[in-house]
Amino acid sequence: MTEMGVSDNCKGLILAMSSSAFIGSSFILKKKGLKRAAARGTRAGVGGYTYLLEPLWWAGMVTMIIGEIANFVAYIYAPAVLVTPLGALSIIVSAVLSHFLLKERLPKMGVMGCVSCIVGSIVIVIHAPQEQTPSSVQEIWDLATQPAFLIYVVATVSVVLVLIIHFEPRYGQNNMLVYLGICSLVGSLTVVSIKAIGIAIKLTLDGISQIAYPQTWFFLSVATICVITQLNYLNRALDTFNATIVSPVYYVMFTTLTIIASAIMFKDWSGQDVSSITSEICGFITVLSGTIILHMTREQEDSNMQKTSRWFTREDSMKGVEDEHVIFIHDSDYLER
Repeated sequence: MTEMGVSDNCKGLILAMSSSAFIGSSFILKKKGLKRAAARGTRAGVGGYTYLLEPLWWAGMVTMIIGEIANFVAYIYAPAVLVTPLGALSIIVSAVLSHFLLKERLPKMGVMGCVSCIVGSIVIVIHAPQEQTPSSVQEIWDLATQPAFLIYVVATVSVVLVLIIHFEPRYGQNNMLVYLGICSLVGSLTVVSIKAIGIAIKLTLDGISQIAYPQTWFFLSVATICVITQLNYLNRALDTFNATIVSPVYYVMFTTLTIIASAIMFKDWSGQDVSSITSEICGFITVLSGTIILHMTREQEDSNMQKTSRWFTREDSMKGVEDEHVIFIHDSDYLER
């Protein structure tokens, strides 16, 4: 019995680590695909869809799907407390590959923010309340229509609409939290829908058909809409901002909101002790600090690029580099006047 348990945990560990490797790599493949597509047509960051014709982008999509499937199967063999924290490894994979393949440098403060995000996320996941797995689609529907979760759904959809209609046209190109906020909020609803579909498939394969239930098709429709929305805005974020920053911030926001949505829906918070709640609060503070550091790093990088331009002039073509004059212009508006 013990051997079986150890064997199952090893399988779950290998699957979870493989999932992180695939998902982390998918960010890089899609980023390179988006760059190639931008060279031939309208960038995804401004609403273009040329990337749909780019094989490298599709390779990234396939890689991400494989990673998600591996992650899903990992939960069958190992407990969530073992599998979920390993998702943070995808951030490290993405950062390392971005450094070598995309030549995107992450400053020291950015590294600190990345580490804070990973540590905070692991603390949150480890101390997150354990949810009870529903035994039917109807049971999930009952949980999804309870007042507390309906309030969460209404609030989430409202915030997403505000972000899409008001903030995205004005600040989307300058603030990655707009795109990633949409992805993460919608993603928390995707998880619920995907879980319902997974249960329906499992029950159907076990001989208890869930196809006739309208709730099954409702959850399938919601999942489809949410996944398409997530992919659209995640592509815009990757096309506009540094992948080494997009990856950890998206992971943190998505993980945090998913835990909150699951806790509200399955009412697991009531069974927690003071120690677990305190640990989760500390985890949230750590995550928030890391996210702020990463965002400030991005803003500082953009500011330096816009406000400081270096111009090299040569008085004599025969002079060496040490004789060159370096002119700094500390106001980008000067170039426009």
